[in-house]
Amino acid sequence: MLKLGKEYEIEIVDLGHSGEGIGKVDGFTVFVEGGLVGDIVLGKVVKSKKNYAVADLKKILSSSADRVKPVCPIAHSCGGCQIMQLNYSKQLEIKKDIVVQNLSRIGKVENPNVMDTIGMDNPYNYRNKAQFPVGIDKKGKPVMGFFKKMSHEIIPLTTCYVQDTVNDVVLDIIRQYIEKYKISVYDEKTHKGNLRHVVTKVGFHTHEIMVILVTKETKLPKIDALVEMLEAKLPGLRTVVQNINPNRTNVILGRENKIIYGDGIIEDTIDDLVFEISPLSFYQVNPIQTKVLYNKALELADISSEDVVYDIYCGIGTISLFLAKKAKHVYGIEIVKEAIENAKKNAERNNIENASFYAGKAEEVVPKLYSRGITADVVVVDPPRKGCEEIVLDTIAKMNPKKIVYISCNPSTLARDVERLLKLGYEMDVAYPVDMFSHTMHVETVVLLSHKKADTHINVNVEFGEGEGKISVKKIAQKVELI
Repeated sequence: MLKLGKEYEIEIVDLGHSGEGIGKVDGFTVFVEGGLVGDIVLGKVVKSKKNYAVADLKKILSSSADRVKPVCPIAHSCGGCQIMQLNYSKQLEIKKDIVVQNLSRIGKVENPNVMDTIGMDNPYNYRNKAQFPVGIDKKGKPVMGFFKKMSHEIIPLTTCYVQDTVNDVVLDIIRQYIEKYKISVYDEKTHKGNLRHVVTKVGFHTHEIMVILVTKETKLPKIDALVEMLEAKLPGLRTVVQNINPNRTNVILGRENKIIYGDGIIEDTIDDLVFEISPLSFYQVNPIQTKVLYNKALELADISSEDVVYDIYCGIGTISLFLAKKAKHVYGIEIVKEAIENAKKNAERNNIENASFYAGKAEEVVPKLYSRGITADVVVVDPPRKGCEEIVLDTIAKMNPKKIVYISCNPSTLARDVERLLKLGYEMDVAYPVDMFSHTMHVETVVLLSHKKADTHINVNVEFGEGEGKISVKKIAQKVELI
């Protein structure tokens, strides 16, 4: 064990799941926030256990060759960008390795075929959705920004280098609104106060803006004055929504929405399709890489006009509608009812008639559809971080689709589900990591799985003639593909 409070020279040899440096002191493991592989740092031990210790980084004695200066001045304290101090090309290498390691160790895939991570030309200002907690600082004053890593202390900020720049304007207006009208701000410790979060959604191509004010109470004073302030500074403002969340919870959005201004939605486009986005619906946060991700998924799915496709965890139908442009029919399943309503409107808006959408839990809806005789030639799944329920994977396998395209935001649950699909008669063909969340340890992956190909060798003996004139011909190794 290392001595609590003592400073040690620590060599960083690896990175943890959250981007923390993993170091060694005489063979003993030490976790150091902000350390990079190749660093030698001076760290002060703040936690000491039997098998590991945690140290605060006090000084970099020898810097990693991959270390760069972050563009954000609060990158070291904000929990949003864990690895902004790491050279971007190295970030992409690490994300590929994360996928490889998970598929090998958890997925039991031998020498997994993982391509290089598809990165961004400009890995900044890429997010089209932002969530800013509003609270009380240590001096009792309102504060708005991001939570400090591993805490609920809010780090105030004026700009975020991975968010759309429109958020700088929104934050400034909200601050003025709070100060001018003495707006009550929520204190999560006492569960008192009103304004809890500010959420923004921005149409990357349409430039339409949605501002969501999350409150504990049903009323928000001087809301009309706030709308006027937003209108004056935000030419793209389409809607302002009050979301009411009265519960003592870490969940940001409540179930009730009140439209304050506009029609409660924004729209955005991907290629030639238009999508309606509402406050509660899911839409990929990186529109540039979303197109890359979906194009890769469509390429791997290789849909024909005779194919029936399941899109499980379909959200507002973004990939469903692309699939429907090539498929015979697409069935989309999503648990969020509001998202399914959006998906149906999106299909109608884009004149797509060969897509059907169902609201409900995938583990309930998929088996019901299968029991009605609706099977799939190709299945696309894009589950939340927890991955797919076993019954979903089992039902997919019963349908016997020729291809499964698995889109994942969590390599560990992806690998777990891949292992199950291998046991159910599939093999992993290829995986493409896509950098949807630059400067973080998160990685999106699209994987193609297909039926295991069986080679059967048939020995055939053919005899001609009788007695001494008999000729025997042996035909061997005829390849038969079972379908």
